[in-house]
Amino acid sequence: MKKIRVAVIFGGRSAEHEISLLSAQNVVASLDTSKYEPVLIGIDRKGRWFLNEGTMHLLDASDAGRIRLADDTSEVGLLSTGASSRLVALEGGTLGTVDVIFPVLHGPYGEDGTIQGLAKLADIPCVGAGVLGSAVGMDKDVMKRLLRDAGVPIAPFRVVLAHRSGELPYETAAAELGRSIYVKPANLGSSIGISRVRDAAGYEAALREAFTYDRKVVVEQEVPGREIEVSVLGNEDPVASVPGEIVPQDGFYSYAAKYLDENGARLLIPADLTDEQTRTVQETAVRAFETLCCEGMARVDGFLTNDGTFVVNEINTIPGFTRISMYPKLFAASGIGPQELTDRLIQLAIARHRADAALDLEPDRKR
Repeated sequence: MKKIRVAVIFGGRSAEHEISLLSAQNVVASLDTSKYEPVLIGIDRKGRWFLNEGTMHLLDASDAGRIRLADDTSEVGLLSTGASSRLVALEGGTLGTVDVIFPVLHGPYGEDGTIQGLAKLADIPCVGAGVLGSAVGMDKDVMKRLLRDAGVPIAPFRVVLAHRSGELPYETAAAELGRSIYVKPANLGSSIGISRVRDAAGYEAALREAFTYDRKVVVEQEVPGREIEVSVLGNEDPVASVPGEIVPQDGFYSYAAKYLDENGARLLIPADLTDEQTRTVQETAVRAFETLCCEGMARVDGFLTNDGTFVVNEINTIPGFTRISMYPKLFAASGIGPQELTDRLIQLAIARHRADAALDLEPDRKR
């Protein structure tokens, strides 16, 4: 049987570039090569696409702080001919068709609907959420408004725009949200640009930091509670994994704690929850997933409060796949190992593409 050619796309222009490289290594390693032929495409920080020819050309591949793309690979582009989509070497020549795209691009220019839109225009199945789910899942402001309107518990928040950065001074924010608040870029992940502040000086510094990454910043109330994460998998009937708990050593699950310091946090999988708490977390996660029009995969992060409420903090539509990332670890603890998980994700993308292809987009021409 002909193998399915899977274009694993990684790197990108986001501040989460290095994490994407780490994640992609594990996605590629988990592919069942009896069914799938990987086509590895690295995107550099300038947005150029490079073919890695079956082997990931990475420098310092085991060092989360220094990992980077090599510069000795062939630059390529994606060409859609209507009947099929194929990779084309920019210096000339075709490199074969692409059957499925597996984006491992964290943050803007990949997790935000951009690569998903490209896949839709090229008529290629794409793993994970579509354009809408990716876009609203990336923007913490829009995401929280949709969740709030759907009755999914979230923390109170305000939004500050770069051109109106002085409209929400610390005392005003503190009066509404409490003196301990979080300041975060609206469109970024991996805890990059996030600060926890308790005074006016810290607040101003946090805004300046967040505005280096985005023109929109979310100012959010701190939620006392246990930090819980749960993975979700599926299209029409998504399922949730067992929940896991994160116990940061310094009280904040920072970028360093996630990726650079193996002792930066304890990961408790499964979390020590009652059956009722587990059910609440899983049901709330699936509600958030469906409310935000997600498909394929997502990791839902939140806080379990003392009264048993699971307050959703954010959703990640392309969660990390590093060796210490929660998304694959939670499903492994739920009985779905890395190879089966990757296979399911690809098949979900193909199934959604087939369902979309069956839609009648030209009804008038049949009259």
